[in-house]
Amino acid sequence: MKQVTKPKKLRSKPKLKKDVWDVFSEYIRKRDCLRTTGSLEYGECISCGRTVEYHKLDAGHFVPKKAGNYFSERGVHAQCRKCNRYEHGNQLGYRRALVELYGEDVTDELEVEDKQDIKYTRSDLEELKRYYKEKIGILERG
Repeated sequence: MKQVTKPKKLRSKPKLKKDVWDVFSEYIRKRDCLRTTGSLEYGECISCGRTVEYHKLDAGHFVPKKAGNYFSERGVHAQCRKCNRYEHGNQLGYRRALVELYGEDVTDELEVEDKQDIKYTRSDLEELKRYYKEKIGILERG
């Protein structure tokens, strides 16, 4: 007798978005560790400049992550937990570092980007997850 397989249950969009966030966050932290220390083990906080172990870094948004471009590579950077969680992102230090990295207009551009109402489809989220997994692989291979 032939066994019937049940169709694979799809993850809800909120769970899929969380999956993408986990991969995106890993990419951001590894990207910034390599950019600031040349190592995948340590990185500098964008806001205060403190060097922190990779696993103690957050991926912090410059503009709060309520809407807009949740997965903005220019708007999310490695932050120490103190700045991200307890100092509300240490916005002054974050802004100074963004201007140094990307130029004077970046904060205005990120604020405009945040006002965009981006609705991700399941397909968009699955593609983003694949994309950032691939980028992590590139970082790890050097």
